[in-house]
Amino acid sequence: MVEEVEGIVISEKAYGETSKIINVFTKEYGIIGMMVKGCRTLKSPLRSVTDKLSYGKFTIYYKKDKLSILSEVNILNPFKEIKKDIAKLSYASFLLDLSEQVVKQTSLSTAIYGLLIESLIKINEKFDPLVIMNIIELKYLDYLGVLPVLDSCSVCFKKTDIVTLSSDKGGYLCSRCRTNEPIISKKAIKLIRMYYYVDISKIEKLEVSEEVKREINEFLDRYYDRYTGLYLKSKSFMKELAKFS
Repeated sequence: MVEEVEGIVISEKAYGETSKIINVFTKEYGIIGMMVKGCRTLKSPLRSVTDKLSYGKFTIYYKKDKLSILSEVNILNPFKEIKKDIAKLSYASFLLDLSEQVVKQTSLSTAIYGLLIESLIKINEKFDPLVIMNIIELKYLDYLGVLPVLDSCSVCFKKTDIVTLSSDKGGYLCSRCRTNEPIISKKAIKLIRMYYYVDISKIEKLEVSEEVKREINEFLDRYYDRYTGLYLKSKSFMKELAKFS
């Protein structure tokens, strides 16, 4: 059965001397494997459109639960700004890897697909990749079933006098329930809740200070380590790269 699906290549591996197998996160079927015959030859029209991060319409001979056969790709967005910047590319690679892991743990692949594509579009439009990544990370925690408490103190559920975020205690903390956790800025406390509710596609402006970005990112790093069990090499690479920027 020949079908056209919308999707993005999340991984690839060589197959034989001239072909490769790609995993494509599709809007219609979630993640599916595709055989791309002869695409590693210089003259193949599929050579440049089946690399990781290729986003478009894929014409395939679809085989459920088996490798589908790819025949054509029409690129929807080449993500040129991302591909020419190694820092942006590292964020994009991490988001691809994270999305793949989250999809494996939920049946809501269409919603995750939409968030992934919207985030990549924003990074390509030169919005701050760290902020976009953190927004996605926070939203994905909901799909993983471990969303932090962001509307009251996570210990006593008091809604006022919130002074910090705690990965150990699961979210917001009020002054009464705080023990030795460092106090963070009021801006970070307010903004992380906004991250959860914001529609990424409608973001037109992002102005977040370096200190607030650091506070939110460090909280999310600790939270993922504690509650998700996910370890992605692409994030380690991204952190190493950030040291030199």
